[in-house]
Amino acid sequence: MGEEPERQTGSPSDPGRQMTAGDSLDGATLSEKLQLLRGEVDPTGRATGYLPGVERLGVEPLRFVDGPLGVVDGESTAFPATVALGASWDPELARRFGRALGRETRANGHDVVLAPGANLVRVPTCGRNFEYPGEDPHHAARLTAATVAGVEATGAGATLKHFVVNNQERNRDKLNVVVGERALRELYLPAFRAGVDAGASVVMTAYNRVGGHYASEHRRLLERVLRRRWGFDGVTVSDWWGTHDTVAAATAGLDVEMPGVSPVARRAPDSRLARLVETVGLSERLGLSVPLYWRVVDRLLAEDGQPEPYPPAVFDDRLRRAVDRGAVPETRVDKAARRVARLAADGRDSRRPSVDRDAHRRLAETVAVRGTVLLQNRGLLPLDGEQLAVLGPAADEAKVSGGGSAAVTPSTTVDPVTALRRTARVTFERGVPRATVGRSAPVWRRVGWDRHPETDIGAATRTAAAADAAVVVVEDDAGESADRSSLRLPGLQDRLVRAVAAANPQTVVVCRTSGPVAMPWRDDVAAIVQTWYPGQADGDALAAVLNGRDPGGRLPVTFGERFDSYPVRTDRQYPGVDGNVHYDEGVFVGYRGFDRDGLDPTFPFGHGLSYADFEYDEAVVTTGEEGLSVDITVRNVADRPGREVVQAYVVPPATEVPRPERELGWFRPVRLDGGASRRLTGSIPRRRLARFDTDDGWVVDSGQYEVLIGRSSRDARLSDTVRL
Repeated sequence: MGEEPERQTGSPSDPGRQMTAGDSLDGATLSEKLQLLRGEVDPTGRATGYLPGVERLGVEPLRFVDGPLGVVDGESTAFPATVALGASWDPELARRFGRALGRETRANGHDVVLAPGANLVRVPTCGRNFEYPGEDPHHAARLTAATVAGVEATGAGATLKHFVVNNQERNRDKLNVVVGERALRELYLPAFRAGVDAGASVVMTAYNRVGGHYASEHRRLLERVLRRRWGFDGVTVSDWWGTHDTVAAATAGLDVEMPGVSPVARRAPDSRLARLVETVGLSERLGLSVPLYWRVVDRLLAEDGQPEPYPPAVFDDRLRRAVDRGAVPETRVDKAARRVARLAADGRDSRRPSVDRDAHRRLAETVAVRGTVLLQNRGLLPLDGEQLAVLGPAADEAKVSGGGSAAVTPSTTVDPVTALRRTARVTFERGVPRATVGRSAPVWRRVGWDRHPETDIGAATRTAAAADAAVVVVEDDAGESADRSSLRLPGLQDRLVRAVAAANPQTVVVCRTSGPVAMPWRDDVAAIVQTWYPGQADGDALAAVLNGRDPGGRLPVTFGERFDSYPVRTDRQYPGVDGNVHYDEGVFVGYRGFDRDGLDPTFPFGHGLSYADFEYDEAVVTTGEEGLSVDITVRNVADRPGREVVQAYVVPPATEVPRPERELGWFRPVRLDGGASRRLTGSIPRRRLARFDTDDGWVVDSGQYEVLIGRSSRDARLSDTVRL
């Protein structure tokens, strides 16, 4: 197939957009153009990032807001985590979510939402796995593109982040990723490419280095790949405090530095303490080049993956001086400023749309239900008992989000205890206290104290023994800037599950976790339900599933028994050695690595059960110029409705170049009433049959290809073969 051609740039990546008055900066001074390339303090104190615009030229200010799980500004709809959306395997649902996110962004007075996250899950304990769609590039690309299209349809701008290979939080601001070109092309770039093709307005660079260069200074990735090869003509923006060198960033293709100011200055408009710190200016009085308060923050509070927010900017007077001495061409500044001006004018409407909060709440519940994965069910679910024991350290609170820039503040939440009490007699016991968690938590939780410090597993087991069934709600506490320490549930939660299961074999464990967790009690419990971080409708969605609403979720990540089951099991691969993390596994990430190593996962990629039963018939795979065509009949043989996700995996011919045993090529979610059937047709483009070769580009190997069609990467129901 050869190397892909470069696209022509100079127009927005969405060819349907029209050039506007904001594209013209004729007559702008250098100062005015530079004003568009560096964040400033938002006068309202509400935006995550703010560009002041240029009033004389009619360039309006731009407001960026955090929002992968909902708009992080005041009270907003708290949608389920991105990994839950990924678990739905439903691009149309992702598009609906994107539209809701875009409308709330604009309704809150912002122009650009800093979402979606398009990174793959490589390290199972990564602190931000809940913000990413999954471990497979095709699956992630489809969900990412749909989300972007939904956001952009509202007039808000979508931001693809974090470009690229930001697959761990530990030392993220310092580490250098050593990744092969083949893995980069086959795994880590496709979701970003799909988001660009869907019309994303902004691409945010990652904190880490790639091949020795910081992502915000990576000329090959920003100019050759993103601009020339993909045709992206939107705005590139740094992650917050993710810049290092003025000339390197400007000449590599970074348009905007964010936030451009220190955290104290950024908080000053709405914080008396921040204003006091600025007024006192203790660092300046003592002649310290690094602010004194940040020395204290770094020593006592900052996570190991938290970037150093000083000096506050590199696109300040240093960029002007670099232009004056010829180190940065002024034409580079012109291009960046024009892109920002176009973003400020393109599709923006000063009128704020109305938001149907009730409709968005219902959508949040729908995403949570369809993202819920029924991992195991030995006849317990749906529940039919009247007396329930609900147990767990935080079962009486909704699990809204993880920590960091995804933390949304909803106006209302529904917790599992409250929701289940609407349909059954519920006795609630905490059983164990919340676990001591990472440094991102409040100080009182770091030292082991909690609002509910009592530990009474005995009370929990007595309550469970007296009930028809027990529901144990367990959770982790992941977030930005740090990775989880292991796959184990924090604290004494595993002990609680074992004790409850011993007291009542009719036990269902509900896992509200950011990603895979170890399940040493798996054989002791009747059912396991994975709900991720379900958002504000947590309890309603859980109660609906436990009481019979068919869960639509399938795993977007592989669940392994322990960390060293995964392909990133050496120190070189994670967390890295001497500041370098080596992607030695190449393209064998997630289920690809489990297949290569001959390991059985606890639950495979794509796995998920239904309350209905499905049969597959008449699978036919045919070849064409564009690739493969797949036809399959799916039948619901149960007497109740159900949701199925039909998955097709491609087994390539044997070659001298190692290839994954199978790779996801196509999928389709479908709802069928009891007794109903449907003929489904899909296509697998030639690109998904290809491998990348550094000399020959994209290559489709000649030989026999088998297509496995089934319910997961390890559960093929039918197959067909073709020769290319």
